Amino acid sequence: MPVSAEYKEFLQELFEPLGRIKTKSMFGVDGVFMKLPDGDLMFGLIADETLYLKVDDTTRADFEAEDKRPFVYESKNGKQDVASYYELPEALYDEPDVFSDWARKAFDVALRAKKPKKKRKNKS
Repeated sequence: MPVSAEYKEFLQELFEPLGRIKTKSMFGVDGVFMKLPDGDLMFGLIADETLYLKVDDTTRADFEAEDKRPFVYESKNGKQDVASYYELPEALYDEPDVFSDWARKAFDVALRAKKPKKKRKNKS
């Protein structure tokens, strides 16, 4: 189901303290990206008008303490796979300062997980 323009606009306002985000449709969900000098960095995703933020071992417990679960999707072989994105606690939509803290942590997680780009060899 496509993400509504209203929901995307709502998220733009929420993320405003961090900077301008962009969303991009991919594989039935929308990725949430922040522009970096070397390309866009995905740190969230939207599925069915629900925001999920990137987690790792340093932030997963915060989401689990709020009884939030990971985004689950069906892989090519029909198996249920768990992504490294957890649903945002609903109360944070009404708490912009706390939302910004969680969003900033998700961005930091994505930065840590980012793989360096391989250097291309010059063919001479």
